[in-house]
Amino acid sequence: MLANLTALLSTTLRMATPLILAALGGMFSERSGVINIALEGIMLIGAFTAMAGSYFFSPWIGVLAAVIVGMIIAAAHALVSISFRADQIVSGTAINIFAAGITGFLLRLIFGDAGQSPSVQDVGTWKIPFIKDIPVIGGVFGEQIPFVYIALIMVGVSYWILFKTPFGLRIRSVGEHPAAADSVGINVIGMRYIAVIMSGFFAGLAGASLSVGLLDLFVKNMSSGRGFIALAAMIFGRWTPQGAMLAALLFGFADALQMLAQTIGLTFVPRQFLLMAPYILTILALTGVIGRSTPPAADGDPYIKEEV
Repeated sequence: MLANLTALLSTTLRMATPLILAALGGMFSERSGVINIALEGIMLIGAFTAMAGSYFFSPWIGVLAAVIVGMIIAAAHALVSISFRADQIVSGTAINIFAAGITGFLLRLIFGDAGQSPSVQDVGTWKIPFIKDIPVIGGVFGEQIPFVYIALIMVGVSYWILFKTPFGLRIRSVGEHPAAADSVGINVIGMRYIAVIMSGFFAGLAGASLSVGLLDLFVKNMSSGRGFIALAAMIFGRWTPQGAMLAALLFGFADALQMLAQTIGLTFVPRQFLLMAPYILTILALTGVIGRSTPPAADGDPYIKEEV
């Protein structure tokens, strides 16, 4: 029982890691007033880029490449949404469709397989001295993939940036009342660009955690809706880093539970119902059944200075 509990909690952390990272990215973007549903597509392209980088060079070069590509794609979304004032949902949807197509095309072009890539070198695991020897806690936190520790650190860093620095105050101000922020000299357009590009950084890192962290290969459409689940975690967590993390852990727990059920042979609950659990929680969070959340006041609204 203790071994199963330890395995469940450890798997929960690993499965929640991509969600935490992507949710942090969505939080920065939406706190500035830009909806970014392209997280799903950026994660998918990030996963492919990290795998390809590991295949041709090394896993950490792949991670770096995934982050850079994620920021470039996010910048394109920012250009269309902020400067051209196009519909943010349409822009994000276009990126998601593009991501599914381009990764499938490159997978076949480079590796000659439409389903999955060959195995590549992953980033391995990190062992934390002393902690790994503590019962239960050591099994959960003592030896994990690096992305787990990066995600937990990023939660604290994101909270400090968003709520304890002038930069974070500017991001929140342009998402709540851009006209007022502009009136005191804050560059609304510039802050929104920075926040959206930051979301690309986190989503690219989340994608890398899938292909060279959780696995050691790329599988077609391997993001499997995690970008949308991350958005649900962000909403459920009320656009805060700690809230998004806790919500992501809840979704990760649902995912880990169905994996453990398969491992130990639990049959009293059909496997299909357990597979549905993260997505059911996502629907409940988005519909407000679990709890009402109020987004930033200017979330999704383009800022047109001439009309102020």
